[in-house]
Amino acid sequence: MRKIICSTYATLDGFIDDPHLWSMQYNSGDAMAYALNLALGADALLLGRVTYEGMAQAWPNMGGNPYADHVNSIAKYAVSSTLDKPADWNNSSIIPGDDLIAEVTRLKEQPGEDILIWGCGRLTDDLAKHGLLDEYRIWIYPVIKGEGEPLFRKESTGSVELVDTTAFESGVVVLTYRPLNAAAATDGDTDSES
Repeated sequence: MRKIICSTYATLDGFIDDPHLWSMQYNSGDAMAYALNLALGADALLLGRVTYEGMAQAWPNMGGNPYADHVNSIAKYAVSSTLDKPADWNNSSIIPGDDLIAEVTRLKEQPGEDILIWGCGRLTDDLAKHGLLDEYRIWIYPVIKGEGEPLFRKESTGSVELVDTTAFESGVVVLTYRPLNAAAATDGDTDSES
């Protein structure tokens, strides 16, 4: 079964908004190689509406490097209750908000590579709650912002298990956590197949 991986940037004090203002100077070669490998291991992006709309404005104009070329070529799914049609971004489609759990369950069961989510919000909260989110990869940047949009919300409540830690030359650390309800759902699937 395909894994759904949330990859998001956060400051040391736990804020995620405007990463272009505080993350770029920490893009060391080893961190960029990690990001490329993560992207190349996925053949789909699953995005909330706000993230999707922002990315759909910028990404079609990017290219000429393996990372951008790969991202622009893979399937992109925008979860939205308000969008009628996808933006003009290659291989994009809409998953209606009311169909989220059924559609994501179907996507996970299809053959393919991992599915990436950029950002952390209502989408990741809903997927974690239903045992569909397999990993959080939280990129902690050596920046203290003081205020902003928090990494997690009250609706994010749950337990996680640390499964990996990767540190880069720039001081950025990726903490990989598995939501325990995702582990229970996976264990439950295995038990029912036995």
